[in-house]
This record gives sequence, structure tokens and C-alpha cells, in this order.
Amino acid sequence: MGKGSKDRLKGLGNKIKGSAEDAAGKATNDPDLQAKGKFDKVKGTAQETKGKLKDT
Repeated sequence: MGKGSKDRLKGLGNKIKGSAEDAAGKATNDPDLQAKGKFDKVKGTAQETKGKLKDT
């Protein structure tokens, strides 16, 4: 396991969480939850990228 594995896994978790929040926000017509979900997806992508950079 590389140095960035922890960051990549955290990032994946945030992306999954964000997708669920985004979908729940759409289903319940809750723009705040939808926005939080989109933020978490972006945060997850950034964490994954950080992990990949640590491994290079």
C-alpha cells in the first residue's frame, strides 16, 4: 500500500457520501442537502488526487 492510499480511500468515501446526499437532496427537494453533497464530491475528488500525488 502506498503513502497516498489513506487519502484515496477517504476521498472515495467522501465521493460516495456526496453522491448519496446529492440524490437525497434531489429526491426531497432540499437544495441545502444537494449543495452539501456536491461539495463532498468535490472534496473527495481533491483527496483522491492528493493521494495519487503522494504515490508518485
